Amino acid sequence: MEMNRNCEGAAICVPASVANLGPGLDTVAVAVRLYLRVRILKVRPERAGEVHCIFVDQCVGSDNAIERALRYMTERHGVELPGLQLEVRSEIPMRSGLGSSAAATIAGLRIFETLCGPLPANELLAVASELEGHPDNAAAALLGGLTVSCQLQDGSVLAAASHWPERVEFVVLTPDFALKTEASRRALPSQFNRADAVFNLQRVALFLQAVHGEDYRLLNEAMRDRWHQPFRQPLVPGLETALSLTHPDLLGVCLSGSGPSVVALAQRNAHAIGKLLSDAYQRLGIAHRVRVLSAHQCANGDASPAMRDFNTIEATGMRAPS
Repeated sequence: MEMNRNCEGAAICVPASVANLGPGLDTVAVAVRLYLRVRILKVRPERAGEVHCIFVDQCVGSDNAIERALRYMTERHGVELPGLQLEVRSEIPMRSGLGSSAAATIAGLRIFETLCGPLPANELLAVASELEGHPDNAAAALLGGLTVSCQLQDGSVLAAASHWPERVEFVVLTPDFALKTEASRRALPSQFNRADAVFNLQRVALFLQAVHGEDYRLLNEAMRDRWHQPFRQPLVPGLETALSLTHPDLLGVCLSGSGPSVVALAQRNAHAIGKLLSDAYQRLGIAHRVRVLSAHQCANGDASPAMRDFNTIEATGMRAPS
């Protein structure tokens, strides 16, 4: 594999994602129009292996998923990484449940492609799933739109993307505190009883049918969950209140990924729904930010070069995450 040295100025753009959507734990996600952008400022072959990231609007500390994914791919393909200077701008708040880590991982893989040429989509999903430990956010960041992902017994991954209804917007409330995914995952039980399993399976099927059939009156019930939100509730102040909110134009509420962001779906009056959420958190004394976002569709090639023209992919040869 030959390295492209003439890629200074090249830019990568990857969307955020809302995962789980209530009952779809580690399975369902939607890409949303909040972006991580990375530009290659300099390529220095004489400084092999040096990667310098300039973070314009946030600091990631030692946990740099962009560099981690990039180095992983150079080792995987046996190529020498040239010295790189990267400019990173992100609209995605870190540790907020909006797929910031998955977006950074996909960005690192896309930088490798920029340097070495296009890779099969199945390899990108496989590597991203291995690095992330679960495929849902990575699939949405890679494919766009509404994605479902499935990990097979041998650890391989299947993912499929479809169009999210344009009229349904995401009202995202992000509390002013970070929640590490690892801590949120530790709160989950190792086993579920059959009644709770059936409860969630029924609702994830109902959710997908409601979205694809545009029968949005079903979403409020379809977004109920017994697998993760009840156990994460003690870690996310305000979640219990948000899940109990009602409004004629509120389609449903859920924790975004592992939190602490909370997402409400609305077909109309999204800003009124945002005020409803904001007022609830203000009464609790929790600082926060509200955004109204639309989906980053799987067909929006012009919106982000992170997307490709495929809708269904298979990633093989992966070990199951521990």
